[in-house]
Amino acid sequence: MELDFERCYRAVDSRDQRFDGCFYTAVRTTGIYCRPSCPAVTPKRENVTFYVSAAAAQRGGFRACRRCRPDAAPGSPEWDARADTVGRAMRLIGDGVVDREGVSGLASRLGYTERHLNRMLTTELGAGPLALARAQRAQTARILVETTDLGLAEIAFAAGFGSVRQFNDTMLEVYAQAPGRLRETRRAVRGEAGTINLRLAYRAPLHVGALLGFLGARTLPGVDELDGETYRRGMTLPHGSASVALRPGQRWVFATLRLSDVRDLAPAVARCRRLLDLDADPDAVDGMLGGNPALGAAVRAEPGVRVPRAVDGFEMAVRAVVGQQVSVSGARTTLGRIVRAAGEVGASEAPDALGPSGSALGPSGPALAPAATTKLLTGFPPAHVVAELPDAAFGMPAARRDTIRALATAVADGKLDLEPGADRAETTARLLELPGIGPWTAGYVAMRAIGDPDVFLSTDLAARRGAAALGLPDSAKALATHAERWRPWRSYALIRLWRAA
Repeated sequence: MELDFERCYRAVDSRDQRFDGCFYTAVRTTGIYCRPSCPAVTPKRENVTFYVSAAAAQRGGFRACRRCRPDAAPGSPEWDARADTVGRAMRLIGDGVVDREGVSGLASRLGYTERHLNRMLTTELGAGPLALARAQRAQTARILVETTDLGLAEIAFAAGFGSVRQFNDTMLEVYAQAPGRLRETRRAVRGEAGTINLRLAYRAPLHVGALLGFLGARTLPGVDELDGETYRRGMTLPHGSASVALRPGQRWVFATLRLSDVRDLAPAVARCRRLLDLDADPDAVDGMLGGNPALGAAVRAEPGVRVPRAVDGFEMAVRAVVGQQVSVSGARTTLGRIVRAAGEVGASEAPDALGPSGSALGPSGPALAPAATTKLLTGFPPAHVVAELPDAAFGMPAARRDTIRALATAVADGKLDLEPGADRAETTARLLELPGIGPWTAGYVAMRAIGDPDVFLSTDLAARRGAAALGLPDSAKALATHAERWRPWRSYALIRLWRAA
């Protein structure tokens, strides 16, 4: 990935927040790397080197600035949107695949050898998969050091380090401070016991009303809920269950996490960012869509509209199938029935979030002490449970019930990957092979589960109504033709048509 020096330096000189996470500024005279918006004095041109990732800057021998905390910058919008191998690899690394399965597991998922994958990532990002995962481990460890009372040894293994010595060496190299020193200098304000409080950065603007309104209209009892401007939901993560409360604010989304196993911190953060589309570049999206006469007024009135995504690809696929040709409220009723039925089946199978006798150690890793009061929200039932539900649990026509069973079986057997690291074209093709799934359902899943920014559902009734309201052609064929001018952001155009409807 090429970085234009003049463009990058102008962004640094103007402290432009829009470029945070897109590249990093390393200053050779201080040995520090910063985000472009760092408030420090702008360094001289001859002392600056630009990197495309924090891992590359760390690999170059630079440590993170303590003032602007570049490791906590928003994620790169390019990696978030790209469908190629590097983009998929970055999403999988962010979800903790390297920590859980190693580089070999990452390479296997992507269909490449370890050597070729390392070469691709190094060429594009300036660092290989191990260095990229190491940078994420350091960030995870810093959050745990500063926001929990876990012992430093527990934090080392929870963050994915192989030993306490490796943990200490990495933290000293990345932050120029030992973990104990980081804990001494942390903020005095703490959250309630059993929680991790953190801030998720994003690029302004963010239209909170559109995002929370969309999610709030589709909440399921026991899975998610909207309370004012705080959205809460349960999640099923690689090592256990979790719940999160998300409250958008200026420049940050404030997140309160409760994890049954703190090894799931990085995947939880990645999925929350994904759910709210926090790594998007609203200036690029709105700049493209705002130039269209029909959408221009809507873009100016509501800047920063995002695409609500998902924390669970299978959940989103089931929602798409259930939502075929029914209202949002009707889909909620049916989905609620499935969740209740699955809860009855899975209650006896679910492991306790805490260890025996309520200890603070989970089955295979450290857990936070439980909060004094916690409203129970659980993740959507897993595919193998849904596949085995009786007919009465679905309350829908037999053909659609068979579609959900076929979908659940394909996911449970590993034949269908619905997570953001999946190959978008391959996943769409496999979805279309399932009985009862057509282009609308496959496109909806690609947009919300896999994160494709360029999906357009021209046959969608609400989209056609929104188009008519904005003075656009409302026949499916004519609308699809018109939407070609909105590439590569047609998913965002679709959300705006839905709002217009």
